[in-house]
Amino acid sequence: MAGAGERAYVYAKACGIIGKSFVGRRIAALRPLNRLSELDRLIFGSRARELPERELLPDLERRLIRRSSAAVVSLAASYRNPPEFLSLLVRVYEYADLKTALALAAGGEYGAKLGYTPLGSFGTVHFEAWPDIRVMLAGTDFEFLLDKDGLRKDFEGLALETVLDRRYYLRLLESMAKLKKNDRRAAEKIITEEISLRNCAWMLRLRTYYGMEGAEVERHLVEYEGRSGKAGCLAADAFAALEFPLDSRGPWEKWKRSGFLNPEGIPGGFQGPWHADPRYFQNAASEYLYRLALHAFRRRPFSLDTAFCFIKLKQFEEDLLTSGAEGLGMGMSGRDILGVIGGEK
Repeated sequence: MAGAGERAYVYAKACGIIGKSFVGRRIAALRPLNRLSELDRLIFGSRARELPERELLPDLERRLIRRSSAAVVSLAASYRNPPEFLSLLVRVYEYADLKTALALAAGGEYGAKLGYTPLGSFGTVHFEAWPDIRVMLAGTDFEFLLDKDGLRKDFEGLALETVLDRRYYLRLLESMAKLKKNDRRAAEKIITEEISLRNCAWMLRLRTYYGMEGAEVERHLVEYEGRSGKAGCLAADAFAALEFPLDSRGPWEKWKRSGFLNPEGIPGGFQGPWHADPRYFQNAASEYLYRLALHAFRRRPFSLDTAFCFIKLKQFEEDLLTSGAEGLGMGMSGRDILGVIGGEK
């Protein structure tokens, strides 16, 4: 376990990076923006690129992800022996890149260029071997996705996303449980909330966009009871709302997560009256989790919670900036984008 000096160094480094990040009060700097090139100059200064807006958007998004992941890897590498929990937090980028690669493979798009986020010693998948899926996954935790013919047919589309998400979160919870209680107070609260809200968002997505109901939805959720038994099941809130009508807000009012739903006066992107909007729910949940991490970041400086909250804040910033880039690319103003995404209060 890391000593006091190592923990103090990590805390100081984290504070220095967060102080220059677009979280908290610094989010307001996005409000005056109206063009994609303005966002590029705000973030990258003299390293901003002179490109046409159409070319600038994908280029800027790639650089924003590299910027965020580089900060996360740098902080995690400050520990001489990073705990498994911290390594898994870094590897969330690997899971996302693997989903992209396997989706391309499942669609037979082996000639497509695969971009991925370099994670240094934290990476396990051999993305440089693309499109050879077997070599990519050789010796990793993901070999179970293969059979003698290549990628297993039962791990495609939503099934693939479900199995990877479930595997990631269960491993994260198991590794967190190995830490001392004082090292994971904030992390435990935030991760359990994240999984519960992720399940609720998925429930809404599957019902709204795929027409799934009941047991079919349940198969795509992350269930974890831990030491609390059935009462602690992290899919309980999603299960409780499986039968609520999607086009009437009244029955949702007593639901534990009703505060994350679009209000009655916001139709959620659908024509006509109110309809539960998965995108609104996801944005509200992301802002809530961000605030939990922001408030906990400096609360216990020398615990592993510092590194955990740092990673969550950098990932929120990444989502905020990439969403901002997409909005500016569509002609929205910075003010309008923050009105949709939140995070500024």
